[in-house]
Amino acid sequence: MKALILSGGKGTRLRPLTYTGAKQLVPVANKPILWYGIESIVAAGVTDIGIIISPETGEEVRAKTGNGDRFGANITYILQNEPAGLAHAVKIARPFLGDSPFVMYLGDNLIQNELGHFLTDFKEQHMDALIMLRPVPNPTAFGVAQVDAQGRVLHLVEKPKVPPSNLALVGIYFFANTIHEAIDRIQPSARGELEITDAIQDLINHQSHVEARQIEGWWLDTGKKDDLLEANQIVLDTCLQSEILGEVDSQSQISGRVKIGSGSKLISCTVRGPVVIGEGCHLENCFIGPYSSIADQVTLIDADLEHSVILKGAKVVGIHQRIVDSVVGQRAQLKLAPQRPKALRFMIGDDSQIELS
Repeated sequence: MKALILSGGKGTRLRPLTYTGAKQLVPVANKPILWYGIESIVAAGVTDIGIIISPETGEEVRAKTGNGDRFGANITYILQNEPAGLAHAVKIARPFLGDSPFVMYLGDNLIQNELGHFLTDFKEQHMDALIMLRPVPNPTAFGVAQVDAQGRVLHLVEKPKVPPSNLALVGIYFFANTIHEAIDRIQPSARGELEITDAIQDLINHQSHVEARQIEGWWLDTGKKDDLLEANQIVLDTCLQSEILGEVDSQSQISGRVKIGSGSKLISCTVRGPVVIGEGCHLENCFIGPYSSIADQVTLIDADLEHSVILKGAKVVGIHQRIVDSVVGQRAQLKLAPQRPKALRFMIGDDSQIELS
């Protein structure tokens, strides 16, 4: 069994952050989104992993993620020169996949469910494909499946105007090697891409064994700012363990589940968890409210922060108003000009410098 993780794409919905970096490396609770998927796959017992990368961000993904040693895996990087569809990604990964069955995982998805029991069903029932589904309130925005009472998939349609159900395809699929023949038979869609939904529908049309399972825990697509903040909140809520490795002075107050990395210093701060603070940070005269993630080497002085994500090396100094629901990019600088607005909400890209007046 192998795995294929898709970590290409342009991440247009997370711009400006993704002008300078891969969307799959944006952190949730101070860990790149991509790494959650790798860890989930390895936990299911699959350690031979191919990662699809793009020319724009591939080297960053490779440099940050490495050869897989940290995860107990062996990672092979596969370049997709253009974003020509999920089925196209499988097509160019064929030399890596060979005739092995595999799990395909979209690198900007997060799910709570473990993959092991889905993998067991897939193997024991000799399926050609197993897809993950989740009821959603807006099925027109997703690929949608129609299934029978036994869980067999009858029909798939991409972003339907009139959905046959409210069951959206989660970005996790299990495939036998028969998927390659199906991909060879399909044609590009109206948007010029080889769609994985078309390939799965081809399997269904050829009477192949295609089933679906509904996931029960949370499923998060982190493609937009608010999705990213929601993912950060849920992961902090469910996964964070308290650990204080940095220096906290006697004037600071820590409550709830809070993780502070080594080399970080807090002076006269109030921190109400769940909050994660990375390594080498300097926080002074700050209130850090719940559901905030602060990456490594961040400086916060006279800042009031809640439900926000601050990326590596950013500086927020002298902002005496409350910052909420915000994402601040790597090395961005946010400081106070002589006059201030009454409300602050930001999505700030890497290397930005902003003065408020």
